[in-house]
Amino acid sequence: MSKNFDVIIAGGGAAGFFTAINIAESSPKLKIAILERGKEVLSKVRISGGGRCNVTHACFIPDDLVKFYPRGEKELKGPFNRFCSGDTIEWFERHGVELKIEEDGRMFPITDTSQTIIDCFLEAAKKLGIQILLGESIQSFYHNEKHWKVETNKEVFLAEKLVMATGSNPKMWDLLAGMGHTIVPPVPSLFTFNIKDARIKDLMGVSAQASVKVKGTKLQASGPLLITHWGMSGPAILRVSAWGARELFAKSYQFTLQVNWLNDIDTDGCEEQLKELKQEQAKKTITKFSPYDFPNRLWQSLVSAAGIVPDMRWADLTKAQTQALAEQLTNGEFQVNGKSTFKEEFVTAGGVALKEVNFKTMESKILPNMYFAGEIIDIDAITGGFNFQNAWTGGYIAAQNVVG
Repeated sequence: MSKNFDVIIAGGGAAGFFTAINIAESSPKLKIAILERGKEVLSKVRISGGGRCNVTHACFIPDDLVKFYPRGEKELKGPFNRFCSGDTIEWFERHGVELKIEEDGRMFPITDTSQTIIDCFLEAAKKLGIQILLGESIQSFYHNEKHWKVETNKEVFLAEKLVMATGSNPKMWDLLAGMGHTIVPPVPSLFTFNIKDARIKDLMGVSAQASVKVKGTKLQASGPLLITHWGMSGPAILRVSAWGARELFAKSYQFTLQVNWLNDIDTDGCEEQLKELKQEQAKKTITKFSPYDFPNRLWQSLVSAAGIVPDMRWADLTKAQTQALAEQLTNGEFQVNGKSTFKEEFVTAGGVALKEVNFKTMESKILPNMYFAGEIIDIDAITGGFNFQNAWTGGYIAAQNVVG
């Protein structure tokens, strides 16, 4: 015997719940089920943002917001004009969750715990009569003249509309590919760089504003760079990893990273500054203090890498040493040999090809009455609440069109 519903949501994560709740609020009479293959729902929400859930970002202009998405920038302009960060804040406030803005623009519940978001979703789902079915692993789905037939490891479901919100699930991608969808192969996005280099060996925890570039490519970014015990991390590195997800995958994560520790000062400009310091600080020891706005330990390491001995004075700096130091400061080359996952927030680039999704409705252009929300499609963002914002926006638009 099959179980009949009006709408089935595949996936009990952020996108799935948001879509289901918005459908039920717009059309309370519809019978809705969320099918979750795991033992619990919203597990990624629980661990996100270090257990605090980075709900969205305080960027309220759609044209600015799309710039945080390496894949999906063009496609998300329309959707963000319909449901943006401000709408997210209002939605959660309406559901009893107040958000706060942190200095870097990230937004969290004022309780500082992801449980607040989970409770909000579970309570809303219960109130609206949405059925949450656990341990339902989808094995196949197909469309007949009237319904979607969804077979799980336990039972068979029928529904007029099917919303795919299964995230980066290779099995679901395979099933969709078998039904005619193009799947862009998934590769990791948002990762840190593994670097073994004497210059940063004992500098774990040191950070600086820097510009980084992948040698021989157009990939570059600026921002805080953090030295870790395995190499380099921080926003500058994560931006390069996100925008370069495919290119760096193709290089097997073996490449040369050029680092400008002075951010926007080039080698020639730096050389001129060092010559001035040679005049002004003639009697002072070079290693004593950093004339630039980054930690002294990093300065000392770069000075040493330029072949300058610890007690040398500025007056004794040779032309060759000046050039070598300018090079270390503005164009230091570091060999990257592999990557590490950024915290627990594993993000992939890849999924349902963007050209096969109608972004006005979030409906499949290949399969009628199938809708998408969240990371199942080839959209991803850097950290800061942007991946969740994509889930909320896609879920909201899908919901409006499922009931429309």
